[in-house]
Amino acid sequence: MILLQHRAPWVHNGDTWGIPGGARDSHEDVIAGALREAVEETGLDPALVTPVVVHEDNHGNWKYDTVIASAAATLIAHEVNDESHEVRWVEVEEISELTLHPSFAASWPKVKELVLQLIGQSL
Repeated sequence: MILLQHRAPWVHNGDTWGIPGGARDSHEDVIAGALREAVEETGLDPALVTPVVVHEDNHGNWKYDTVIASAAATLIAHEVNDESHEVRWVEVEEISELTLHPSFAASWPKVKELVLQLIGQSL
């Protein structure tokens, strides 16, 4: 399962589903930025998350990085501000049925492939 966020209609690319995330601060690496954003948007405890691999979708002057991580069974996530309608775990095979955030939709096929490979290796 993948933790997804249903973005509020008023935010950029609103009323779409994607992974928690956003821009990194200048002092952060990809994983630190991803964990900070996930905490800000879902209230999860970063001690219950273990980063496994980063997928980089490089477009030259910008890139979209996806941190794939495993989570402890006790991890709880929820919407913590009005930028989210909902935060929930979604089965990998059901994700393509949702209206996805455009950047996440573009990278999802490769990210899904990586996730399925990692699941096969038991994350």
